[in-house]
Amino acid sequence: MENVHLVPEDEDLYSGYNDYNPTFDSEELENDVGFQQAVRTSHGRRPPMTAKFPGTAIGARPLATSFGPRIPMTSSMGRPVTGAVQDGAARPMTAVRAAGYTSSLTRGSTFDPLGQSRGPAPALESKNEDTPEEKIKILEKKVNDLIEESCMAQSMGALQLALEKAKEAGRKERALVRQREQSGNGDHINLDLTYSVLLNLANQYENNEMYPEALNSYQVIVKNKMFSNAGRLKVNMANIYFKQKNYPKAIKFYRMALDQISNAHKEMRIKIMQNIGVIFVRMGQYSDAITSFGHIMSESPNVKTGFNLILCYYAIGDREMMKKSFQNLISVPLGVDDEDKYIPSNDDTNSNMVIEAIKNDKLHQMERDLKSLAEKFIMTAAKLIAPSIEASFAAGFDWCVDMVKSSQYVELANDLEINKAITYLRQKDFNQVEAVETLKTFEKKDSRVKSAAATNLSFLYFLEKDYDQADRYSDLAMNADRYNPAALINKGNTVFIRHDYEKAAEFYKEALRNDSSCTEALYNLGLSYKKLNRLDEALDCFLKLHAILRNSAQVMYQLAQVYELLEDPHQAIEWLMQVISVIPTDPKVLAKLGDLHDGEGDKSQAFQCYYESFRYFPSNIDVIEWLGAYYIETQFCEKAIQYFERATLIQPTQVKWQLMVASCYRRSGNYQKALDTYKDIHRKFPENVECLRFLVRLCTDMGLKEVQEYATRLKKVEKMKEIREQRVKSGREGSARSRREGREGSAGSADSSHSSNSTKGERLSAKMRSLPASNEPYEASNQKELDASYMDPLGPQMERPKTGAKRRVEEDDFADEELGDDLLPE
Repeated sequence: MENVHLVPEDEDLYSGYNDYNPTFDSEELENDVGFQQAVRTSHGRRPPMTAKFPGTAIGARPLATSFGPRIPMTSSMGRPVTGAVQDGAARPMTAVRAAGYTSSLTRGSTFDPLGQSRGPAPALESKNEDTPEEKIKILEKKVNDLIEESCMAQSMGALQLALEKAKEAGRKERALVRQREQSGNGDHINLDLTYSVLLNLANQYENNEMYPEALNSYQVIVKNKMFSNAGRLKVNMANIYFKQKNYPKAIKFYRMALDQISNAHKEMRIKIMQNIGVIFVRMGQYSDAITSFGHIMSESPNVKTGFNLILCYYAIGDREMMKKSFQNLISVPLGVDDEDKYIPSNDDTNSNMVIEAIKNDKLHQMERDLKSLAEKFIMTAAKLIAPSIEASFAAGFDWCVDMVKSSQYVELANDLEINKAITYLRQKDFNQVEAVETLKTFEKKDSRVKSAAATNLSFLYFLEKDYDQADRYSDLAMNADRYNPAALINKGNTVFIRHDYEKAAEFYKEALRNDSSCTEALYNLGLSYKKLNRLDEALDCFLKLHAILRNSAQVMYQLAQVYELLEDPHQAIEWLMQVISVIPTDPKVLAKLGDLHDGEGDKSQAFQCYYESFRYFPSNIDVIEWLGAYYIETQFCEKAIQYFERATLIQPTQVKWQLMVASCYRRSGNYQKALDTYKDIHRKFPENVECLRFLVRLCTDMGLKEVQEYATRLKKVEKMKEIREQRVKSGREGSARSRREGREGSAGSADSSHSSNSTKGERLSAKMRSLPASNEPYEASNQKELDASYMDPLGPQMERPKTGAKRRVEEDDFADEELGDDLLPE
């Protein structure tokens, strides 16, 4: 309670609220004489003040106002007023008057410090483009724009448009120079712009293969002394001479450029020297090329130059230098980081994220490409020099393998061993046993090498028609690497040979799932569907394959055959025409095309195809027979004689061809020649009834005395034929009786009796039924339909061994249903 304060009754609770500082009385400023006088002065000076009150500008003079006498005002910040004296020293007065206030400020005027009441600023004066300097600047901009448009057109492949823009830029640049000279500014010519125009024009000429014009443009730049470093463009001129195969001039300009490039530009000098070495190789001057390549290998070694050096030493036959160059090749540093750095660790999450980001970036792809290129060069060099550096190919290859094992390419040694076995197979006098033994040494290696070796062994045994061993090694390859498409193809081939086409198709599908670009699997799958009479699916397979292998004659022929089976001869003819465009000298394809035209009733086209087939292969009996029949049908029997005579030479024991020759003579009216031919046939085939009948007829028509003799012989031969037919008939009846009597016996003995007592004619008929139809263009046994697949250790860049398919193509005997590794591009 002692803290409670009670207000007295006579105290005014609202007192003091109306009291305020007169300094803030802005309503009475108009009546304030001192303030108005300060405003009207030129520098805003106030009336004189006394030093007694330094804190105010109006001194101690009281001002009479309606509120009573004024209280002297002090500065709000305690700062002395301008002009006041402090501590006996006067402060300098401000020399700038207040913003927005003038001496003529009157009542009612607005505060306008920016002068906006005076209206908008006047418009800028337009630039006069008629002056010579402005015209020159505009023209320079147009020239630069044309150069840029020319470069952009070249980048988009519009070479003609790029050349036109470059020419127009050249014309405008010359007009610019003339304009400068006319205006008296000839000394201020823009040399950089002139250089850009000429260089771009020369490049566009070169891109459009207008080499003389490009050389002229380069010469203008090179000969002008005002262009610094223009000597480098002699490299471009040397490149043009190289394209024109003018090798001496190319070397001359490369050397001139080399002289004008300082040693500081080491990389450019190395590239020029490499070009010089390549030109020397083209000219056959291997010693000079060795000098260039050797200098590069001593200064800045790289795998491409090292490989070129090996080729040069191989060309001159220097065995020791081949070995030394091979050692230098495998010791070239690639500058590629170890692959282990791309393997993620289990501890550091941030590090794993970085590794995942760089695992397949551009740098890693470049490293892989460089390593793959180096391995390709080493493999090729080993295969090249192996037969030359030692007494035998095997010893030379073993030396190369030993060198590789002691180098940074130690993983390549196993691949070289496998390649050694494959190279054995590619040699004309190959030792297949050696190849098999070499591959068998890898059966206990790691899974990748083991799978590759087993795949190749399966391929070899398949070629030898040892299908059991091929199946065994294909299983071994699949167990080592289930995702090996070549092993799956070989397994499918061994199943295909046993006529289990459904199962073979499953293996081919699995191979395609592992490698969608495997052309052998897709081709074999199409064949399996064709065997299963699933023609639409087979057609889809071959159409997909044709999209991948545009110029494969095998694929196009299979498409033609499928369309023929689908009874669409027009499409079959179209595809066969495409086959002819790829291999125009294949007689079997031409014969098949002729057969299809003949079936459509187009005899003229059929004759053209059959005639071309006979011209490339004049030993096809079916083609000869068709041509002979065509000439007989068209009443040109004399022309048919040469074809039947050709058939007589091919099948001298077939009497029908000789009878056709004689018949052609008889139809053409040359009876004497026909008589002589029939007599010659009778001497060779005295029991031929048809020949004797024509002899009797010709002798009768010609009134010759030999008619009676030939008639007697004819009767005798006919009688002998009747006796022979009776014997055959009685033999058939006897065999039928014996079959009836033995029906109560076992089924096996009945079958045996039937087989032993069948006639020769029946056996021949059965054999003919088992043979392919005569209208088939190609006759291939089932064992030759499939070619085994094999696996290259370094992928598809290696040339694969050619199997039966390639051999048959070379012999113009293009197989009906062929699978082959030769479908792969080399």
